[in-house]
Amino acid sequence: MKSKILGLTIILGLVFLALTTGFMLDFIFFYPLFMSFIWIIGGTYFYFHWERKSPGPDVAPKIENAPLVSILIPCFNEGRNAEETVAAANRQSYPDYEIIAINDGSSDDTGEILDELAKEYPRLRVIHFAKNQGKAMALRMGTLAAKGEFLVTVDGDALLHPNATSYLVRSMIFNPRVGAVTGNPRVRTRVSLLGKVQVGEFSSIIGLIKRSQRIYGHIFTISGVIAAFRRRALHDCGYWDLSIITEDIDISWSLQLKHWQIQYEPCALAWILMPETLRGLWKQRLRWAQGGAEVFFKNITRVWRWRDKRIWMLIVDFCLSTTWAFTYALAVVLWGVGKFTVLPPDLNVPTIWPPAFWGLMLATAALMQFITALIIETRYDHKLLRIMFWTIWYPIFFWMLSLVTTIIGLPKAFLTDRNRRALWDSPDRGFQ
Repeated sequence: MKSKILGLTIILGLVFLALTTGFMLDFIFFYPLFMSFIWIIGGTYFYFHWERKSPGPDVAPKIENAPLVSILIPCFNEGRNAEETVAAANRQSYPDYEIIAINDGSSDDTGEILDELAKEYPRLRVIHFAKNQGKAMALRMGTLAAKGEFLVTVDGDALLHPNATSYLVRSMIFNPRVGAVTGNPRVRTRVSLLGKVQVGEFSSIIGLIKRSQRIYGHIFTISGVIAAFRRRALHDCGYWDLSIITEDIDISWSLQLKHWQIQYEPCALAWILMPETLRGLWKQRLRWAQGGAEVFFKNITRVWRWRDKRIWMLIVDFCLSTTWAFTYALAVVLWGVGKFTVLPPDLNVPTIWPPAFWGLMLATAALMQFITALIIETRYDHKLLRIMFWTIWYPIFFWMLSLVTTIIGLPKAFLTDRNRRALWDSPDRGFQ
């Protein structure tokens, strides 16, 4: 509870500072602008320093004396997707690997399908849980059953590119300080407007964020849908926390607190399903927001030693984004109240829209961000040009969605019992 109180005090203190110093509107308008340029600069540097030299995802890297790799596939109610996911995992170009599917107490026919697939694919082993234990427990048990030192984790509805495993483990083989590698998820649900917008989001926002975070020395979260881990690094940080609803964010912070590196590998592709209904998208993003806050509260009292200085950027990143959400919400409230009463000058909000010049600057920054991402990402998704038009909706819709989920997710994380087990349910898989 002390860590939660400290974390909440920091956030509320920053919001109060923004409100009482006349900095509120400047922060609301300039923070997205500043972050956009940070992502553009970081992503561009990453591309020219590392990515441009890569032959691309369709050319497998050469790995001599390749060690055994274990591919873990946690599944809950994946009857519609399990066969396709296992088949894609079985097509890896990497020479020596096994596949372990963990059926986490599914209530559909996932277990039966996996057992039939095990007869077809000699590499596949299946673990069954009697009841739902949560993704973190499924990954823990899969790790215990695995024979390899290197583990590739992929969701039960994701399709691995044939060369994905080779790219994921390459960095860990050649650099003993790399504890995990996060891959490059590509959205394959593109029927609805929401699906098309998310294609643009993963390309022009999430992709650039991952690249820039790698350049600046910290990764807020690996992509839980596709990642690779060194078993020794997982043991060093205590594996996945069973109480955090976003196990991918938690393991990212835990690894970096133990001074393991996390790298981003854009050539490690996985084609994923994303929500295409408002309800499904809301549940997903609220879970992300709540899980990020849970990890923040868990670690806020642990990171003040100088040797943990690399994790400070994660704290700053979370605090600024959360402060922006609450500050913007309060600005909207004050703007509404100001229509009916006279407020003190420091609390008077004449408008919740940016002035014309700064609005133009925000639009220009967004356009530059989209163009930068388009240049970088088309080598991984040749159909991206057909979708990029829909990304114009991202700044309006998803910044507001992030704002609302942050405001709701933070109190939920504060009130969450750390002793409870974080379980999962069947998410929205889009219009398949």
